Amino acid sequence: MRETEVKAAENLMDTNKNLPERASEKKKQRKRHFGRRILGALPPYIMTLPAMASFLLFTIYPILDMILLSFYEWNGLTERKWVGLGNYDYLFNIQIDFKIALKNTLVYTVAVVFFLQLFALIFSVWLQKDSRINSFVQRVMFFPHLCAMLAVSVVFSWLMDEQGLFNAVLEFFHIPGLRWLNDSTTAMISVVIVAVWKGIGYQALLLLSALKSIPADIFEAAELDNTPPLRKFFRITIPLLSPQLFFMLITITLNSFKVFDSVRIMTNGGPGKSTLVLVYYIYEYAQANLKYGVAAAAGVVLLIFLLILTVIYFRLIGKRVHYQ
Repeated sequence: MRETEVKAAENLMDTNKNLPERASEKKKQRKRHFGRRILGALPPYIMTLPAMASFLLFTIYPILDMILLSFYEWNGLTERKWVGLGNYDYLFNIQIDFKIALKNTLVYTVAVVFFLQLFALIFSVWLQKDSRINSFVQRVMFFPHLCAMLAVSVVFSWLMDEQGLFNAVLEFFHIPGLRWLNDSTTAMISVVIVAVWKGIGYQALLLLSALKSIPADIFEAAELDNTPPLRKFFRITIPLLSPQLFFMLITITLNSFKVFDSVRIMTNGGPGKSTLVLVYYIYEYAQANLKYGVAAAAGVVLLIFLLILTVIYFRLIGKRVHYQ
């Protein structure tokens, strides 16, 4: 009995001696396991690091700097002077051009969104049937999307000249020519025509791909029920295309508020400020007048306006979108 008790005591002493060693080994194993988990989780972050760095450097930082600059008066040469909300007061209470630019931007956006979605929907339904002619038309319609807006604006400036091709066609049909870009009543319409012409191919193909993804069983069931074509279009086709139409509404609205190239090349904001838009207004005050604080304040107003408009879209229209 004594020998067994002695051996048990010795074993207990050995285990007590090895406890710190075992504890240290467990800690080392935990550290190794933790290190392996970190190394295993790093590759996705490492791969997205260049994109995130560029996003922070070229998107987030300029936005924050623009917001900060909107509270200063600065001409790009001297030191910045703090003016608080003075630039915003100048925009809304002193400078009339800003309200004109905001109004013109809203008119341009509404017109482009309406006509671009309307014609894109019409062309997508027309091109839905597979044929050689439709395949050729699809390729031709997509070509304007590949062209730069700068080149498109230059070409349309020639076409819409008073001695250009458009007036030549009108005169051929004994219709008086128009002063497309030199009349305040037609200048904005001309800029809208360019935007719709350039974007209709891409938007139509986007809707066409969505149309072809709709299950044919739905339309077959509607035909078996003798559903009229218009009823089938508005009750089946439009609801099933609502995700794509909603996406188009958001993207076209954002791009329309940022219109600049066509206005800069074709009208320079004229005649009589009839095509003065927000981005061109910002460009004018930053480059021509060297009032960077006022330009930054206008940029902040544009940013806030787009954020509010996007939230309204998602709150009011996003609820009516039908996802399959």
